Amino acid sequence: MLLQSKVALITGAGSGIGQATAILFAAEGAKVIVVDLDSSRGEETVGRIREKGGDASFLHVDVTEPSQVEEAVTKAISAYGRLDILFNNVGIILIRELIDTTEDEWDTLLRTNLKSAFLFSKYIIPHMRRQGGGVIVNTGSELGLVGCPSFTAYCASKGGVVLLTRALALECAKWNIRVNCICPGSTQTRILDSEIARYVDRESTIKTIVENVPLKRLARPEEIARAVLYLASDESSYVTGAVLSADGGTTAK
Repeated sequence: MLLQSKVALITGAGSGIGQATAILFAAEGAKVIVVDLDSSRGEETVGRIREKGGDASFLHVDVTEPSQVEEAVTKAISAYGRLDILFNNVGIILIRELIDTTEDEWDTLLRTNLKSAFLFSKYIIPHMRRQGGGVIVNTGSELGLVGCPSFTAYCASKGGVVLLTRALALECAKWNIRVNCICPGSTQTRILDSEIARYVDRESTIKTIVENVPLKRLARPEEIARAVLYLASDESSYVTGAVLSADGGTTAK
């Protein structure tokens, strides 16, 4: 098992990539702390892990609120004694041209996608430093590497995650804390599906997305989880500051 006896905290673990990663980490021997704003979905993830004999617990957290994030980290340390892996995965999408984007929408996107990674890293790094090391994986996006019309705010937030990763990796190397970023392409998740259906014609949009992917399909959450597992495990022990694209070849064009 690649994560035997490790303790991992995963944000946005109630669905999609976060849920798939939580289940995979538990199967690989990790004790998993599921963090989500949606209690029912978070508890569902915990239940699926426990059904297979895994060790998991749930924390209801608004990841944009510093006091709640700090409290969550304190609870996790108190319960497990350490935190070996942080997966900053929570995120939301906004499909809207910049001139039609409100300040509230912009602020909500940046708080959720970028500030949450800053907050959890800020409060967990001191613990990792004291215990002699750890691993942080951030969820960026293919749209953190390239621009896309009607995704301007989202691109800005995920581009921030990419550069946060690289800078933080340099800051933390002296403490044996590795920091890397996974940049998924379009993935079959509830959030993507609902956002596409909300603003545009779902079927035609998905068809257009798939046509632009060299592998000609969307990613499955489980496929992205496998890439995260690599970055979180000792299999990548000499990897830090890396940005791993898992986008079916889209950004290779």
